[in-house]
Amino acid sequence: MNWSRFAALLAVFVLSFLAIRQLARRSAEGYPTPPFFHLFFSDTIHMKAWLATGAITLALFQVLSAARLFELLHCAPSGPFRARMHRMSGYLTVLLTLPVAYHCIFLLGFETTSPRVAIHSILGSAFYGAFAVKVTLVRSRGFPGWALPFAGGLLFAILTGLWL
Repeated sequence: MNWSRFAALLAVFVLSFLAIRQLARRSAEGYPTPPFFHLFFSDTIHMKAWLATGAITLALFQVLSAARLFELLHCAPSGPFRARMHRMSGYLTVLLTLPVAYHCIFLLGFETTSPRVAIHSILGSAFYGAFAVKVTLVRSRGFPGWALPFAGGLLFAILTGLWL
């Protein structure tokens, strides 16, 4: 096992976390913030709730379809269609999180005013780092078989914590 490759993945995670945290902290300190966009929602709370619920639903599908891809579940569909469905649901999951992250990072910022808010800020800062690690693992060879499911599970756990 090549530990330097794991160290590189850990560095990607930590650097992503720190960059997002710094962006969010600057926003919380009163730097000029970009404008909010409403999409088709009446307010930000409804936008974040609906998009995050869509993302967690698709993420649950990601877990189930990954279990099918790793042959832990034996159900339809089979063949290359299941891999394509898994990949597309992953893309949609991340797309749904982007407006929520934009709002949280640039309009709310990184805060520690209560334990709930601090946990949410930390998990939010960690989400895209975990995503970068998972995508790197998907595109790389030479990692042990458990690395990709572990990264996917971590990403799902972070998103679940954020949604809760």
